[in-house]
Amino acid sequence: MVRKLHRPLVVVGNENHKFIWLGLDEADAEKGILTNQYLIVHNGEGILLDPGGYFVFQKVLEAVSKYLDPSKVKAIFYSHQDPDVVGSINLLLDFFPNANIYISALWTRFLPHLGAIADLNIIEIPDNGNIIEIGGVNLEAVPAHFLHSPGNFTLYDHNLRVLFSGDIGAAVFPKDEWYLFVDNFDKHLAYIEGFHKRYLCCKKALDYWLSRVKDLNIEVLAPQHGAIFQGPTVSMFLKWLSTLEKIGIDIMYD
Repeated sequence: MVRKLHRPLVVVGNENHKFIWLGLDEADAEKGILTNQYLIVHNGEGILLDPGGYFVFQKVLEAVSKYLDPSKVKAIFYSHQDPDVVGSINLLLDFFPNANIYISALWTRFLPHLGAIADLNIIEIPDNGNIIEIGGVNLEAVPAHFLHSPGNFTLYDHNLRVLFSGDIGAAVFPKDEWYLFVDNFDKHLAYIEGFHKRYLCCKKALDYWLSRVKDLNIEVLAPQHGAIFQGPTVSMFLKWLSTLEKIGIDIMYD
């Protein structure tokens, strides 16, 4: 594969508070599905969102270092336990020594199997979610259980009105196409429909999550895979989700 580098980008924000996409190295596509990593910086402190697997860690570290000293990363948020989310956990203490690790209480006992050492400061997120404070700003962990993990969370930034949605909103691009922002929702639908119908557990779980986010003012919806939704494409995506009648086990065991 021809090596293509896409540089980190501030998606939204200002000098004091920003939401940053940490770039993409398409050479890593041969090692698995392309993933997005994000950083929220507020008053010189950061929270890293789904830092990814082992092979992307160097890219993530270099990108974070463009915006703040890695020692200023005070929190790392894991939406769930998949290896493309947590696979680099055994490197975190060396490079982000002051970060608390936030993950569902369901998954903490599995982390040692990834080589995570006891010195990591792991904070369990309860099933009903919690507030993560970073640099004086509060971020809300919103339950998204069974979408697709049984211990799954999305993260909402009330200041910037950004929802980090984990695997909800994920797209699987063909090898010859990639873009960062969704401009044509109808075209993008071809890249998200199959994933959502297979990987999201059931209609009941989806409807519950939609009820939790419907009153949030979401201007940016940023998934862990695929492209970022902004402005009108956010409501288009959420409306489309609400029209899905059968997903996951609704289809498999119909």
